[in-house]
Amino acid sequence: MKTTWKDIAPVPTHQEFLDIVLSRTQRQLPTQIRAGFNISRIRGFYTRKVKYTQETFCEKFQAILDGFPRLQDIHPFHKDLMNTLYDADHFRIALGQVSTAKHLIETVSRDYVRLIKYAQSLFQCKQLKRAALGRMATICRRLKDPLVYLEQVRQHLGRLPSIDPNTRTLLICGYPNVGKSSFLRSITRADVDVQPYAFTTKSLFVGHFDYKYLRFQAIDTPGILDHPLEEMNTIEMQSITAIAHLRSAVMYFMDLSEQCGYSVADQIKLFHSIRPLFANKIVFLVVNKIDVRRPEDLEPEYQQELQTILKSGDVEMLQLSCTTTEGVTNVKNAACDKLLAERVAQKLKSGTNSSGTPGGRLGDVLARIHVAKPMGGVQRETFIPEAVKSLQKYDKDDPNRKRLERDIEEENGGAGVYNIDLKKTYDLADDEWKHDKIPEVWNGKNVYDFVDPDIEAKLATLEEEEEKLEADGYYDSDESVEDAEDADTRMKADLIREKRALMRNEAKMRKSLKNRAAIPRSAKAKTLSQMENALEEAGYDVDAASSRARSKSQARGRASTRDADGDDAMDVDMSDPRQAIAKAKGRARSQAATNRLLDGVTSDTARSKAERLSKLGQKKMNRMARQGEADRHTTASLPKHLYTGKRTIGKTQRR
Repeated sequence: MKTTWKDIAPVPTHQEFLDIVLSRTQRQLPTQIRAGFNISRIRGFYTRKVKYTQETFCEKFQAILDGFPRLQDIHPFHKDLMNTLYDADHFRIALGQVSTAKHLIETVSRDYVRLIKYAQSLFQCKQLKRAALGRMATICRRLKDPLVYLEQVRQHLGRLPSIDPNTRTLLICGYPNVGKSSFLRSITRADVDVQPYAFTTKSLFVGHFDYKYLRFQAIDTPGILDHPLEEMNTIEMQSITAIAHLRSAVMYFMDLSEQCGYSVADQIKLFHSIRPLFANKIVFLVVNKIDVRRPEDLEPEYQQELQTILKSGDVEMLQLSCTTTEGVTNVKNAACDKLLAERVAQKLKSGTNSSGTPGGRLGDVLARIHVAKPMGGVQRETFIPEAVKSLQKYDKDDPNRKRLERDIEEENGGAGVYNIDLKKTYDLADDEWKHDKIPEVWNGKNVYDFVDPDIEAKLATLEEEEEKLEADGYYDSDESVEDAEDADTRMKADLIREKRALMRNEAKMRKSLKNRAAIPRSAKAKTLSQMENALEEAGYDVDAASSRARSKSQARGRASTRDADGDDAMDVDMSDPRQAIAKAKGRARSQAATNRLLDGVTSDTARSKAERLSKLGQKKMNRMARQGEADRHTTASLPKHLYTGKRTIGKTQRR
């Protein structure tokens, strides 16, 4: 819960408000209307101006509404304190006027945006904009008094002390000039003004101190006079508000010497008047200035009245003197101890336990506590071993001192060189077993779970059996037979390894040739002798194939030589039909299959029409500086030399 409002933003006056909003609007949306603009563009420009002004007003008003505390959301102490200092009704009215102004400005903006939408000229748009901003400014001017009042409240809120209503608190109250501020100054470092006249303290002062590692706050309240609540002024009402709402230990100060200007009878009467406010609180009757007069020196009737106050049992009397500091610490400690005990008791009593019955946290804590006692009622006395009793204090300069691991480390090279042996303290039957490597986990199971308690006896039995078998020659065998068997096994293993390597290589070759041509293009041309050898290995007759190959190679050689001599290719001896066929195939291989200009065109008219249509279709591409439909080149939309650069003072003809 928010208990301090020092971070509330300052509230400007109505004139500063207008200057801030209008200057911001002109800075963000400067007027830029030129000849030739469409009316829709002009309407949009002035609509943005009106909307932006309305949004700025509403943003500022909402910041004010969010910054100030809402009375229904804060602690009753702060609520009543603000009611005492500022009048809650006045405060609510001021915030309500700001909220109403925010809604009115939103309505004005909505109405004038609708009118600008149907404006027919630049002049109409401008006049509607001026009317909208003028009405908004008029609404803001009506907030002159609320804004001034809220700024004063903000400044005063910033000067109020930060009081936490739920923490450990000592509340000091009583008549004026009885030593309240002197006591606060004695136990804390609060800068409280102390003067020898009444009503020096006109507002609440807060000081903080630590006791038993806990932070306490002590609140010094203004003096209270004994008269009806309706007649109390603002200064006194602050004290009444603090006493009524703060969960604290109340320390009612009394001056029995009557140097404060009020009699003992009046001070006792005030205590009875405000005692209803002390309900459910710890109350201390603190007698100050005991260096001048003590309770034992009072008249009998006053002593009787004091004893009557203390007989109820819920009030405790403490004595101190702020002048000589006698009893100040004792009073502070006694109040803090009792406050802590009371807060702990309240926490234990609050709420319900886990079973749902009201018993607080104490029942749950006691249910979890179990006190173990010896069975059979045996009384066990405390026992301290003799070794502990005779233990001497360690002294590093004593030559007979116990050697520590640190000493051994320094003797063996120091830290980083010496490694501690953690197994040397193992307690085993044989010291040689200390450094044996024993697995803790074997095959995913904990070895210790499968240890047989009779394992040593069974191991001894097995060792005896082994020794007997060795003595009988059970493990003896023919070494020559073993050597022969080993050699045979090694030979078979080598053959297996060799066969596995061959199989692996063959698989690699098959995998690499899977997507590759069996005969590469570079090796496609074969010699005649290679072909004859391959056919002979396959079992075919090579004579016919060899003669056919030789005749084809001779015909191609003669034709090529004749073409090289400059003769016409058609002057081949046509008596041999095979040569004519070979020559025709060669020429057909070097010529295009069809004429692409004439292919698919029925006549010259159709071809000319097709060419004309293709030129027309290319016009749009040429205009867009593209070679074809797939070309994505985009030219600059604006010439850089005409539209870049900062415009300076001078002629603008080039624009």
